[in-house]
Amino acid sequence: MAQVVIDNLTKVFSVPRGAPVLALDRANLTVANGEFLVLTGPSGCGKSTLLRLLAGLEAPTSGDISLDGRSLNGVAARDRNLALVFQSHALYPHLTAFENLAFGLRVRGLPRPEITRRIHEAATLLQLTDCLGRLPRELSGGQRQRVALGRAIVRQPAIFLFDEPLSHLDATLRIQLRREIRALHHQLGTTMIYVTHDQVEALTLGDRLAVMQAGTIHQVAPPLDLYHSPANRFVAGFLGSPPMSFFRGTLIARNDTSVFVETLDAPAAAAGEPFTLALPASRSVALAAHADRPLLLGVRPEHLSPAPMDSRAAPESALLYARVEAVDHLGAETHWQLRSAGHSFTLRSAGTAPTPTGATVNLSFPWSMASFFDATSGQALC
Repeated sequence: MAQVVIDNLTKVFSVPRGAPVLALDRANLTVANGEFLVLTGPSGCGKSTLLRLLAGLEAPTSGDISLDGRSLNGVAARDRNLALVFQSHALYPHLTAFENLAFGLRVRGLPRPEITRRIHEAATLLQLTDCLGRLPRELSGGQRQRVALGRAIVRQPAIFLFDEPLSHLDATLRIQLRREIRALHHQLGTTMIYVTHDQVEALTLGDRLAVMQAGTIHQVAPPLDLYHSPANRFVAGFLGSPPMSFFRGTLIARNDTSVFVETLDAPAAAAGEPFTLALPASRSVALAAHADRPLLLGVRPEHLSPAPMDSRAAPESALLYARVEAVDHLGAETHWQLRSAGHSFTLRSAGTAPTPTGATVNLSFPWSMASFFDATSGQALC
């Protein structure tokens, strides 16, 4: 068993001649035995601080961390049975790969046959068997990172902690090692907690993701649940590339239905007329309590699509007009930078799009894929 429970964990750093910095604010999180949990969010959100608190490299200001029901507060890092893989390989340059893998085990006094057995098992798992006699400078970047992973594996910890271990590698190597780490988790079945600001890593690696901002955990859920049902505007805007587009407006009740009227961020004379979208009955009912209040309409770029200029909105779809400000051709897909009367936003389409800059286009999106958020709190409404 290796279940981690984080209870109201807070960390405040003292700054000489400055105000204290709140790095983690009453975080609550449970990581199940054998789970692969990813902590993600922008730089400075507190994810690495949380990992260091778990590892015992920092002491919490308040709150508790427990492993299988045993509090870790006050327990030294070496006694927590955790293995931490850093951004840097941190290998001893004068030791071979074998000796780097063996170093920690020798310090712990394990017998030589056991050390050799563990190293060869890890080397086979990580495809390092032919590299054990080489020095770090004789290894590729991917091989050095595998040695760093192997150093954690040979310890046979209760939990693996990863602090952005792939951030220094090139894109192709990151993809390869990402797959290998995922396969490693399947083979070992050990609880893993992984920190990254790379949302592609987060979405492809984690059984669940914990999305953080400014020391707060906003939402914890499986990747696709987060992507399609974000708890608030921050989560919706953080996950996705390009990110979700947001339109500020007001919901107005008209007879038995409701319409969303765009709010202009610029004078109407300069920006054109705001769009008005009639909601289907299902959305009107769900948002009835929010009529005549400012809302945010969120639409992901891949859910927008060009429509014929003379087309009419289907019952479960919306239509709006926009001006093309730029078109970015990326080979397999195209990103359109668009502007409505009050907002700039992005459309993502497959292949290439010959639409010229400055053209007016008609766009549609299914209401089933749209999200609504409170304009003040940012909380998801439906």
